[in-house]
Amino acid sequence: MADSWAFFKGEFVPLEDARVSIGTHAFNYGTGCFEGIRGYWSEEEEQVYLFRLPEHFERLHRSARMLLLTLEYTVDELCEITQQIIQRCGFTTDVYVRPIVYKASTTIGLSMVRRDANGQVSNLEDDFCLFAAPFGDYLDVNAPIRCCISAWVRIDDNMIPARSKATGLYINSALAKTEAEQNGYDEAIMLTAAGHVSEGTGENLFIVRDGHLVTPAVSENILEGITRATVIELAARELGLDTVERPIDRTELYSCDELFLCGTGAQISAVSHLDGRSIGNGDVGPITRQMQNIYFDVVKGRNQAYRHWLTPATPDRVATRL
Repeated sequence: MADSWAFFKGEFVPLEDARVSIGTHAFNYGTGCFEGIRGYWSEEEEQVYLFRLPEHFERLHRSARMLLLTLEYTVDELCEITQQIIQRCGFTTDVYVRPIVYKASTTIGLSMVRRDANGQVSNLEDDFCLFAAPFGDYLDVNAPIRCCISAWVRIDDNMIPARSKATGLYINSALAKTEAEQNGYDEAIMLTAAGHVSEGTGENLFIVRDGHLVTPAVSENILEGITRATVIELAARELGLDTVERPIDRTELYSCDELFLCGTGAQISAVSHLDGRSIGNGDVGPITRQMQNIYFDVVKGRNQAYRHWLTPATPDRVATRL
């Protein structure tokens, strides 16, 4: 049985002891940012491998800068903290890691800075925490899912930085996800205010059209997904498929050959129906299936060409086995 540990206030503590005050600025106003990182358990190597761990923490640093948050740990230090958490918890299953940078001051007021009696401005206190938990499939990767176009519009970059993983931003996604499930769907797809396709509630989106992959451009208020970048690279290197990044209209989704969502949580999940319309023949398309097979071979360490994307949670164990 795995123990539950967290990194909190600069220390490793039992997860139940990692608590914030109800007066915390981030709790009241959503002033934080986070990452979602997957680790895959290898039964053969008795090891959890964390997928593209440095890239996630590089993005966390970028998000923090956009949101006027200070993250005092380097990427290398954050990777080491993650490894130690996995080791302490003793996981022997697939896991999900959640690091959060947040405004930790207990104060009422929207501003993320304070002004003293002399008129000097300083930032509110920032802090960092991290925990991990066992995690299976967020969306079904073995069978296609049913989606709808959400009535909720994707947040615009001039409202909240859409390419950041801001905690407060995700009420937008939560409302769309809830709407979809209440109406009998598995997931929602969100449009921009201009009516172009943006992304799922927690996933990037690809269509297959005339033998090419097409995905919304980064200007369509998407999160610049790490899994999205992985799919683009794997499609080119392994399948010889180019990816076109451009605006996508809603009706293109209805008429495309294949449609799939991708993300750390969702992995690669085929969409069979959208708004009651079949996508292709209503099954997992051939290119989507190939991408799924390639992706899982990579993240589970079965494709040696991409082992550099995997960080062992217990490096000493790898060295010993070698």
